[in-house]
Amino acid sequence: MASVPTLVDGSLTLRPIRVRDARPLERVLLDNRAWLRRWEATYPGGGTVIDARASIRNLNAHARAGTALPFVLEWEGELVGQLNVSSITHGSLASASIGYWVAKDVAGRGITPTAVALATDHCFRVLRLHRMEICIRPENGPSLRVVEKLGFRYEGLRRRFIHIDGDWRDHFAFALVAEEVPGGVLRRWREGRAPTAAASIPDADREAARTPLRVGDR
Repeated sequence: MASVPTLVDGSLTLRPIRVRDARPLERVLLDNRAWLRRWEATYPGGGTVIDARASIRNLNAHARAGTALPFVLEWEGELVGQLNVSSITHGSLASASIGYWVAKDVAGRGITPTAVALATDHCFRVLRLHRMEICIRPENGPSLRVVEKLGFRYEGLRRRFIHIDGDWRDHFAFALVAEEVPGGVLRRWREGRAPTAAASIPDADREAARTPLRVGDR
């Protein structure tokens, strides 16, 4: 789609998702079901059937409305994941959120941090957004390493924040604002200048995330 760019860095390409991606996307999702299921967003009371075509149409509807940038990730020409910039808001807030996944067999090659950096730089430089946020489950070690590598700041614990893998799950929130990365996120990371300690999570929040949130008496 015209509003969603194609972003390239070496062997990695972020390109607009298309309806014809449905079949290869479903194949990658099914092949990586055990790897990804713990981190997949779900709907309260919903089923677990993967319907990539319906998902793509929904993502592209949000893109046409100007509230999302849905990408597929290609590594050396092969589809290996997705990245979605969502909740794009302009005006006085000027912010967005990023979510992503990558196939297990290409994890650890720097694909995810590169993709997040490319998307964030585009949002800051081209869309003129001011703030980018990533929310991650406390148990998701690989994703926590992504925000650490890129120097995203820890902003706090969000209790029962997103419905994931069949229940409401706590998330740690991380963010960057444009003033922190005048030369770009990707460049800062590649030059070894990302402040990895910015993503440090206080022990109190780690402990709170291990403690189920008490609900009111029924």
